[in-house]
Amino acid sequence: MDSVETVDIETGLFKYVLIKVSDKQTKQEKYIVRGYNWAPYHGDIVEKIEPQLKAMKLSCFCVGGGRIEHDSEAKTIFVFGYSQGYGKADHSITCELLRQKYPDYNKIYWSDEGY
Repeated sequence: MDSVETVDIETGLFKYVLIKVSDKQTKQEKYIVRGYNWAPYHGDIVEKIEPQLKAMKLSCFCVGGGRIEHDSEAKTIFVFGYSQGYGKADHSITCELLRQKYPDYNKIYWSDEGY
């Protein structure tokens, strides 16, 4: 489970998903955040990540999605919106994971406004 990176996102404005990963043997669970510019749909991200996790004998469930605006120069990340297919991710969980990954950022925040 430690080999699964908690956050993997790009810069710019893109869709993201919050995925709950489980190891049935050790009973460990954790959330991971994935967001990429190449993905026109939230499902595209899940379809890429799911086989990778299954190959590691891990199960996963997408708990929701949204959008991320990541400005690496200004060191800000804004999380908002929802996924039509998976529903709205808990942006507070997403922001906490982002803060752990980017502790030197000026502002990491979320809103339920906008899409």
